[in-house]
Amino acid sequence: MSYHDPVLLHETVGGLDIKPDGIYVDVTFGGGGHAKQVLDALGPQGRLIAFDQDQDALQNRIDDGRFLLIHENFRHLSRFLKFHGVTKVDGILADFGVSSHQFDRPERGFSTRFDGQLDMRMNQNNSRSAYEIVNSYEASELSRVLKDYGELRAAPGMAQVIVAARMEAPIATTEDLKRALQRFLPKANEHKVLAQIFQAIRLEVNDELTALKAFLMQTQDLLVPGGRLSVISYHSLEDRLVKRFMRDGLFDGEPEKDVYGRTSVPFKPLGKLIIPTDQEIKRNNRARSAKLRIAERRS
Repeated sequence: MSYHDPVLLHETVGGLDIKPDGIYVDVTFGGGGHAKQVLDALGPQGRLIAFDQDQDALQNRIDDGRFLLIHENFRHLSRFLKFHGVTKVDGILADFGVSSHQFDRPERGFSTRFDGQLDMRMNQNNSRSAYEIVNSYEASELSRVLKDYGELRAAPGMAQVIVAARMEAPIATTEDLKRALQRFLPKANEHKVLAQIFQAIRLEVNDELTALKAFLMQTQDLLVPGGRLSVISYHSLEDRLVKRFMRDGLFDGEPEKDVYGRTSVPFKPLGKLIIPTDQEIKRNNRARSAKLRIAERRS
């Protein structure tokens, strides 16, 4: 697909164990690859509701009476489902991260490959872009972002360099940012470090981990007993949250125990972690870091 090549397509949709007359939700519609696969498995009475906050994704709307596309962030999942008369669903899928389309548009500022404006907004209507973060955050805040979201040991030094560089002139483009941080980009590891820097800023721009937590917490009330949750993550920060939630129903601490020492958790993880095959990675290099986890809502 020219817009976005869906990752782990059959594994993700297959993990939903689709019932022909069920109601399913795709919270990261993008190019519609996963959504089309779900619709193919549904019968005439089935229904698929999709979410995407990116204006560009609306062009991929599917002409099917069983399909509804909602232009919103998945953190508002329950509210908009309820608005459309839906309180329970049979399955939810999510494919987090940046779409191929977003990476391939230089003006969106997501890619380290192109010179583009420091934007990185997944929702173009949001007021805060990467430009505001890079050019207005204090050094301590920049260091927090780079350390917590990029897992960069050199975060304090990077933050100081950014602050010094922007005093000479605003850091307006992705190339401006790369030039400012050049001393932290060893040739042998340049692409990896740049990816960590861009990831950190992007996560801050879009408040992605907060949105992820809000989304996951809503799934336990939305899914019917036996309903499936199928989630693809692309970096350790996301995957740790997904893994912990599917196992314990929370993100930190330990599940509460009853007087007999038993815990009651909302989900049962199914199978092992699923990663793309070598063949899929060869066909679509962006699949290389994908991790799929599937869980079932307990009764």
